Amino acid sequence: MPASQDRSSLPELFRVPLAERMRPLALDEVLGQDHLLGPSRSLRRSIEGDNLPSIILWGPPGTGKTTLARLIANYSEAHFEPFSAVLGGLKELRVILARAEEERRKAPSKRTLLFVDEIHRFNKAQQDAFLPHVEAGRITLVGATTETPSFQVIGALLSRCTVHVLQPLSEQALRLLVERSLTDDKRGLGALGLTLDNAAIERLTQAASGDARRCLGMLERIGHHFRERPLGLPPLTPDQVAEALGAESLLYDRSGEEHYNVISAFIKSMRGSDADASLYYLARMVESGEEPLFIARRLVIFASEDVGLADPRAIQIAIACKDAVHFLGLPEAKYPLAQATLYLATAPKSGSTKGYFSAAESVRKQGALPVPKHLRNAATPLMRELGYGQGYKNPHGYEGEYVAQDYLPPSLTEAQFFQPTDEGYEKIIKERLRIWAERKKRGS
Repeated sequence: MPASQDRSSLPELFRVPLAERMRPLALDEVLGQDHLLGPSRSLRRSIEGDNLPSIILWGPPGTGKTTLARLIANYSEAHFEPFSAVLGGLKELRVILARAEEERRKAPSKRTLLFVDEIHRFNKAQQDAFLPHVEAGRITLVGATTETPSFQVIGALLSRCTVHVLQPLSEQALRLLVERSLTDDKRGLGALGLTLDNAAIERLTQAASGDARRCLGMLERIGHHFRERPLGLPPLTPDQVAEALGAESLLYDRSGEEHYNVISAFIKSMRGSDADASLYYLARMVESGEEPLFIARRLVIFASEDVGLADPRAIQIAIACKDAVHFLGLPEAKYPLAQATLYLATAPKSGSTKGYFSAAESVRKQGALPVPKHLRNAATPLMRELGYGQGYKNPHGYEGEYVAQDYLPPSLTEAQFFQPTDEGYEKIIKERLRIWAERKKRGS
């Protein structure tokens, strides 16, 4: 072992996770978020000028939301209060808010920065608790979420915050992160003297899927596996890296052609009602490291696009699968994924929901045709004077809850966008539509 390479720190090397050791200590160290933290960007100016408004940091895992919150605390003279929506509740939040009020009484110009990690886990009542404090300026909120803020953050709070979207790290940014970690002998794995060849780094960054924490976690496992490897050996290859990770996680290129080939085969096998092939391609994706929620989303789409009303339960099964996958995580998520895949593969098929695109084409060609007056909402006396709602027949007052009436604009009265099949439940729907069509011809 060359004397120039000091490995005396190896016993301590893996006590603190690599992702924590490599957490950026300055804004210039943050990778992949130049659209927010570039030299002329408003968020960076607000952080450096210590005049940050309340914000929501929205992005997938491993993009730097918590890191950015910590950096904001370092740059600010405000009193910083970190809070986890997972670990704390309303009681703990009220203690923090009381402490913020006390700090303000001691120094009226002193602000409190409240960082709420995973703010989407707060219910409406919990979010309402600190809304008045944000409105009054007693606290500056920095919320972090992986979920769509417009769905998970109450409107009153969201309207008082600026939403900043953090993007998954590019492969170039992840490559820089890997290289930085391998060469840093104080915070990274530099003491090991390991190197990876270009192909190994490429496969590692692809497997990370834009998640810096996941990338560093895999790199740490590689470092631990090869911690006693002699110095001066050639760079590690993809096969050696895959060996260290103990799975085929690097054998499935999720951004390359094989990704699209496998997902295409998966969808087409279910569409072709081949349960065995469907399970095979599902296993190909899961065992190779595909994101389970990506697969669950494909199942939800398939349930509407390829099964549709032939089996109305299909969408319920797919949504339940998505929720179960999100709740369980791997490896248990394999069960609901397999269950939903088998259900959809063996369900009757219909593509009738594609009728939407025929309707959309009519909209594009003919524009926004006037809504027939009898269907319009007569909300005011003037609207009623103009004939809004006149002549409308409420089906609930007629035999079989149906009455002959036109609903489409006059130029589209003969249009038929929905084409039900004879498969599954759609056969019943088709017969019902036939009966209604006959009644309409008779004017009843």
